[in-house]
Amino acid sequence: MEILWVLMSLVLLGFVLLPFLRRRRGMIEQVAPGHPDAADPANYGFVRQEELDIRMPGPDQDLLDVLDLVQRTQDYRSASQLLAGTEAEGERRWQRVQAFAGAASLELTRRPGGVDETPGGQWLRVWRAEAPKDAGGAAVHAEFLVQQAWRTSTPGTDEFRIIMEEARAACGEAALLAPGDPVPYIIELSVARGLAYPRAEFEQLWLKILDRAPSHMGAHLAALHYWCEKWHGSRELAMSFTEAAAARAPQGSLLAAMPLFAVFEHLPEVNLVSGFYQSEVVTKAVHGALFAVHAARHDDPMLAHVRHLLVFFLVRSERWAEAMNQLIQVDGHVGALPWTLSSDPAAEFAVYRALAVAGYEANGGNPATLPR
Repeated sequence: MEILWVLMSLVLLGFVLLPFLRRRRGMIEQVAPGHPDAADPANYGFVRQEELDIRMPGPDQDLLDVLDLVQRTQDYRSASQLLAGTEAEGERRWQRVQAFAGAASLELTRRPGGVDETPGGQWLRVWRAEAPKDAGGAAVHAEFLVQQAWRTSTPGTDEFRIIMEEARAACGEAALLAPGDPVPYIIELSVARGLAYPRAEFEQLWLKILDRAPSHMGAHLAALHYWCEKWHGSRELAMSFTEAAAARAPQGSLLAAMPLFAVFEHLPEVNLVSGFYQSEVVTKAVHGALFAVHAARHDDPMLAHVRHLLVFFLVRSERWAEAMNQLIQVDGHVGALPWTLSSDPAAEFAVYRALAVAGYEANGGNPATLPR
């Protein structure tokens, strides 16, 4: 069970969002008036730091229950049943595939196996052997290979390329088993980034996703990283891609928040510009994300991801009341950007939460004035 405490912070969106890690480590600044300890977050009913759940950005109890069962029993069948009952076109199936693959990958890292030891993640190998036509198992295996490549080898090496080519073949097999499922193609977006697909080949892959799930935000996030890495972190290409996605987003879609992720990807390592977080580009992206959050379904699996990133930007912009309004929606779960880029996501989140409370109270706010 203890593996669950690190699983979701490393996996759920982890390998799709991993490029952020290289740019955003160790980035806490003092942005609130006074010391963050000047006000007590507990007065607002917020969860104590040691009780914050770092596994997920928001609740998915069905997933956690099945992960626990699979890891305790090493029986894959409950995972197969959960994926079979999860809508193919939605965000949740992709997230759950990532979670199961990450569980197997982390188990293997912890128990690589030996003469007298069974390697970790054996349940996934049994799943593929006993149910080779199970589309869910095929997708999990493809994602497992992608995560293994990024976790255990160095991009550009022969080992990395070999694993990625195997993952590419596994994506093709998973796609054949479930022709209408966008998940195998979304997984291949990470392969495209790792193997530096030519632009024409990438665009063919992207069209297959758009045909199946044109508003899939997870797919857009994965594609964003291809553009950033393939084209040397071009801010212009990233912003153009995300702004186009936001412009064509249907009513209620969180794609309107995509430019905020592009801004986060290209934040300067050292900010020497006074008022950077009040600049036009940041303000526009924040407003787009706030609009998306307001219009989204309350049960959208990506909603918590956007709210967490909004907390980061709203605190840095000193928009205390708006930051508090987002905090009351996500408090308790911290398995999301930007907190997961820290070695201690709960502590990172708690600092920003304390800054938000301090800024809110310094400007006349109190628990009674905070709408819920």
